[in-house]
Amino acid sequence: MAFHVVLVEPEIPANTGNISRTCAGTDTHLHLVRPLGFSIEDKDLKRAGLDYWPSVKLHVHDSFDEVLEQYGGGRMFFATTKGSRSYTDFEYQDGDMFVFGRETKGLPDSILSRFPERRIRIPINDNIRSLNLSNSAAIVLFEALRQADFPGLRRG
Repeated sequence: MAFHVVLVEPEIPANTGNISRTCAGTDTHLHLVRPLGFSIEDKDLKRAGLDYWPSVKLHVHDSFDEVLEQYGGGRMFFATTKGSRSYTDFEYQDGDMFVFGRETKGLPDSILSRFPERRIRIPINDNIRSLNLSNSAAIVLFEALRQADFPGLRRG
């Protein structure tokens, strides 16, 4: 079983590094969609991911259309503050992909408008615009893993 986290044009190396560590610890594939706001060799990126980078199933794509060409037959869920359904409203399954946008702008309307029925939202109050990207990715991913009974993960 494998889930996928897709980061479309991430900007902050520490967020991507934290997400990479989460992916390494859950056998989740990590997809980075260019342009990136940092170098993959960035010391802050590597520091956040610690020494877990060799365990990350990393895929780098030149565009989101490239992701669609390779994985478009699978199910994708798009995390956005413009979603009307909670991330807990869906039943996730093996191979599902969770797509997240840039820290400063989220996913572009050009992507969101193509998938209105697959937009997911993490409920929050009106005090902030959104949660941190790495926290959001972990929240959604661990809900999918919980639903699948944490396959292959050490428990207790």
